[in-house]
Amino acid sequence: MTQQSGRILLGALVAMLVVVGTAIAGPLEDAEVAYNSSDYTAAMRLYRSLADEGNAEAQVAIAIMYGRGEGVPQNYAEAAKWYRKAADQGNFMAQADLGILYEEGRGVPQNYVQAHKWFNLAATAWPKKTRRQEIIEETTRQYGPSSLGITLLNFESRNLAAENRDKIAAKMTSAQIAEAQKLASEWKPKQ
Repeated sequence: MTQQSGRILLGALVAMLVVVGTAIAGPLEDAEVAYNSSDYTAAMRLYRSLADEGNAEAQVAIAIMYGRGEGVPQNYAEAAKWYRKAADQGNFMAQADLGILYEEGRGVPQNYVQAHKWFNLAATAWPKKTRRQEIIEETTRQYGPSSLGITLLNFESRNLAAENRDKIAAKMTSAQIAEAQKLASEWKPKQ
């Protein structure tokens, strides 16, 4: 094999890997592409199939779409249902958002005990800042520099969940706080 034919073969293999890698990017990535392109019908269809299989990230995406009315009528009760599914699996973003729904009484009855519980779980489950650089590097490596802002926002969100927990505690009696803390300490993620 000549050097030139070796380069051609190598180039063909690289091109093939790129095509195969793109083709097997996965349904979650396909749903994210559809969502980011504002093709909410396709995004909902793709997220829904994953969510029905128990994918917490897809469940959060569906909840967001219902909460914002993107491709579906705005429906906070439906958003709460999907956040609950993901929160029950330990998804900290869903836990924080479910806490907000309980605090504001959107889609669920207003309930400060439940809001405190979910904020508390989110604040303690969010990735710790000691792993910050590792997470930033991994996110940037996998998704590019544009995802860095999302990663940093997630760290700020951890602090926000703790702040929301403390803010809601100011509206609660000590018995309600104790009940919320008990519920949070007894909570176990569903598999």
